[in-house]
Amino acid sequence: MKPEAELLERTREALELYHDVTVDDDGSLTFLHGEVPCAVQAMELSEGLVVVSLTCVVAWDLPDDPALAVSAAERAGQGLFGTLGVVHTERGMDVTLRYAFPAHGLDTAPLGTLLLLVVSTASQLRADLLGTTGSGKPVVQRSRD
Repeated sequence: MKPEAELLERTREALELYHDVTVDDDGSLTFLHGEVPCAVQAMELSEGLVVVSLTCVVAWDLPDDPALAVSAAERAGQGLFGTLGVVHTERGMDVTLRYAFPAHGLDTAPLGTLLLLVVSTASQLRADLLGTTGSGKPVVQRSRD
Protein backbone atom coordinates (compact mmCIF):
# COMPACT_ATOMS: atom_id res chain seq x y z
CA MET A 1 0.00 0.00 0.00
CA LYS A 2 1.31 3.46 -0.91
CA PRO A 3 2.23 5.70 2.05
CA GLU A 4 -0.46 8.26 1.19
CA ALA A 5 -3.14 5.54 0.95
CA GLU A 6 -2.07 4.13 4.32
CA LEU A 7 -2.20 7.61 5.83
CA LEU A 8 -5.68 8.28 4.41
CA GLU A 9 -6.84 4.98 5.92
CA ARG A 10 -5.56 6.03 9.37
CA THR A 11 -7.09 9.48 8.87
CA ARG A 12 -10.44 7.92 8.00
CA GLU A 13 -10.27 5.76 11.14
CA ALA A 14 -9.45 8.82 13.25
CA LEU A 15 -12.27 10.90 11.78
CA GLU A 16 -14.84 8.11 12.03
CA LEU A 17 -14.55 8.30 15.81
CA TYR A 18 -16.38 11.65 15.52
CA HIS A 19 -17.94 11.97 12.04
CA ASP A 20 -19.54 10.09 9.18
CA VAL A 21 -16.82 9.97 6.53
CA THR A 22 -17.22 9.39 2.81
CA VAL A 23 -14.36 7.98 0.75
CA ASP A 24 -14.49 9.54 -2.71
CA ASP A 25 -13.51 7.79 -5.94
CA ASP A 26 -10.05 9.40 -5.87
CA GLY A 27 -9.46 8.22 -2.28
CA SER A 28 -9.99 11.63 -0.68
CA LEU A 29 -12.21 11.88 2.39
CA THR A 30 -15.17 14.19 2.91
CA PHE A 31 -17.22 14.87 6.04
CA LEU A 32 -19.26 17.52 7.78
CA HIS A 33 -18.29 19.09 11.10
CA GLY A 34 -21.53 20.72 12.14
CA GLU A 35 -22.44 22.71 9.04
CA VAL A 36 -18.86 22.94 7.76
CA PRO A 37 -18.02 20.68 4.80
CA CYS A 38 -14.44 19.40 4.90
CA ALA A 39 -12.18 17.42 2.57
CA VAL A 40 -8.96 15.54 3.33
CA GLN A 41 -6.28 14.46 0.89
CA ALA A 42 -2.85 12.94 1.40
CA MET A 43 0.18 13.19 -0.82
CA GLU A 44 3.81 12.15 -0.74
CA LEU A 45 5.76 15.32 -1.48
CA SER A 46 9.05 13.45 -1.51
CA GLU A 47 10.17 10.06 -0.31
CA GLY A 48 9.34 9.82 3.38
CA LEU A 49 7.42 13.14 3.46
CA VAL A 50 3.71 12.31 3.46
CA VAL A 51 1.41 15.26 4.08
CA VAL A 52 -2.27 15.46 5.03
CA SER A 53 -4.16 18.40 3.55
CA LEU A 54 -7.45 19.43 5.18
CA THR A 55 -9.74 22.03 3.61
CA CYS A 56 -12.89 23.30 5.31
CA VAL A 57 -15.41 25.55 3.57
CA VAL A 58 -16.26 27.88 6.41
CA ALA A 59 -18.82 30.09 4.65
CA TRP A 60 -19.91 30.96 1.14
CA ASP A 61 -21.82 33.72 -0.61
CA LEU A 62 -21.27 36.14 2.27
CA PRO A 63 -21.92 39.80 1.52
CA ASP A 64 -18.84 41.27 -0.14
CA ASP A 65 -18.33 43.69 2.74
CA PRO A 66 -14.78 45.10 3.21
CA ALA A 67 -15.29 45.17 7.00
CA LEU A 68 -16.18 41.47 6.97
CA ALA A 69 -13.07 40.67 4.91
CA VAL A 70 -10.92 42.61 7.40
CA SER A 71 -12.57 40.77 10.29
CA ALA A 72 -11.83 37.41 8.62
CA ALA A 73 -8.22 38.46 8.00
CA GLU A 74 -7.81 39.43 11.65
CA ARG A 75 -9.12 36.03 12.73
CA ALA A 76 -6.64 34.38 10.38
CA GLY A 77 -3.80 35.91 12.35
CA GLN A 78 -5.22 34.62 15.63
CA GLY A 79 -5.40 30.95 14.70
CA LEU A 80 -2.70 28.37 15.25
CA PHE A 81 -4.14 25.66 13.04
CA GLY A 82 -4.87 26.62 9.48
CA THR A 83 -4.68 29.35 6.90
CA LEU A 84 -7.80 31.32 6.24
CA GLY A 85 -8.64 32.15 2.64
CA VAL A 86 -11.11 34.72 1.36
CA VAL A 87 -12.25 34.51 -2.26
CA HIS A 88 -14.40 37.20 -3.87
CA THR A 89 -16.90 35.83 -6.38
CA GLU A 90 -19.80 37.26 -8.35
CA ARG A 91 -22.10 35.89 -5.60
CA GLY A 92 -20.19 37.44 -2.71
CA MET A 93 -17.34 36.22 -0.55
CA ASP A 94 -16.30 32.63 0.24
CA VAL A 95 -14.13 31.70 3.23
CA THR A 96 -12.02 28.54 3.60
CA LEU A 97 -9.68 27.20 6.25
CA ARG A 98 -6.79 25.02 5.07
CA TYR A 99 -4.19 23.13 7.03
CA ALA A 100 -1.47 20.82 5.73
CA PHE A 101 0.95 18.92 7.93
CA PRO A 102 3.37 16.00 7.76
CA ALA A 103 1.55 13.10 9.38
CA HIS A 104 3.78 10.07 8.79
CA GLY A 105 4.10 8.17 12.03
CA LEU A 106 1.15 9.79 13.82
CA ASP A 107 -1.09 7.26 15.53
CA THR A 108 -4.85 7.44 15.10
CA ALA A 109 -5.58 9.28 18.38
CA PRO A 110 -3.12 12.17 17.94
CA LEU A 111 -4.06 12.43 14.27
CA GLY A 112 -7.73 12.72 15.23
CA THR A 113 -6.93 15.35 17.85
CA LEU A 114 -5.01 17.46 15.37
CA LEU A 115 -7.78 17.24 12.76
CA LEU A 116 -10.43 18.17 15.33
CA LEU A 117 -8.44 21.24 16.38
CA VAL A 118 -8.65 22.47 12.81
CA VAL A 119 -12.29 21.62 12.13
CA SER A 120 -13.46 23.04 15.46
CA THR A 121 -11.69 26.29 14.55
CA ALA A 122 -13.54 26.26 11.22
CA SER A 123 -16.88 25.73 12.95
CA GLN A 124 -16.23 28.51 15.45
CA LEU A 125 -15.21 30.85 12.67
CA ARG A 126 -18.39 29.95 10.76
CA ALA A 127 -20.51 30.78 13.80
CA ASP A 128 -18.67 34.09 14.21
CA LEU A 129 -19.00 35.06 10.55
CA LEU A 130 -22.65 34.07 10.27
CA GLY A 131 -23.53 35.90 13.46
CA THR A 132 -23.04 39.40 12.10
CA THR A 133 -21.46 41.27 9.24
CA GLY A 134 -18.94 43.99 9.90
CA SER A 135 -21.85 46.45 10.09
CA GLY A 136 -23.58 44.42 12.81
CA LYS A 137 -26.30 43.15 10.46
CA PRO A 138 -27.08 39.43 10.53
CA VAL A 139 -25.58 37.45 7.70
CA VAL A 140 -27.94 35.25 5.70
CA GLN A 141 -26.30 32.49 3.68
CA ARG A 142 -27.69 31.58 0.28
CA SER A 143 -27.59 27.97 -0.81
CA ARG A 144 -25.41 27.07 -3.81
CA ASP A 145 -28.17 24.77 -5.11
